[in-house]
Amino acid sequence: MIWYFVGYAVLVNLVTFVLFGIDKKRAKQHEAWQRSRGRGRKKQTSEREKAPRPRIPEKTLFIAAILGGSIGAMAGMAVFHHKTRKAAFRWGMPLILVLQLAVIWVALFGLPDR
Repeated sequence: MIWYFVGYAVLVNLVTFVLFGIDKKRAKQHEAWQRSRGRGRKKQTSEREKAPRPRIPEKTLFIAAILGGSIGAMAGMAVFHHKTRKAAFRWGMPLILVLQLAVIWVALFGLPDR
C-alpha cells in the first residue's frame, strides 16, 4: 500500500516540475514574440511569427502543488527561476508543503493524546 503512495508522490511531483519548466519556456517565447512585434506597430504576421502557445495558468500550477506536487513545484521554481518573485508562490508553495507534511504526520501517527 505504501508503494502506491510513493509512486503517486513521485509522479505528481515530476509532473508539477515539468509544468513549471513548460510554463517558463512559454514565458520566454511570449516575451520574445512581444519584442519581435515591435509593440504598437502594425505588421503583417508571417507563418513564423505566430503567437506562442498559451501559458499554463497559475491556478493550474497551484492545483498541481495542492494535489501533492509541492516539492516538485519548489524544485521547478528553483531550477527554472520561475515565479520566484511572486509572493503567492514564494510563500504559498512552502506553506502547502508544511500542510501536506502535517496531514501525513497525522495520518501516520495520529493526533497526540491529552
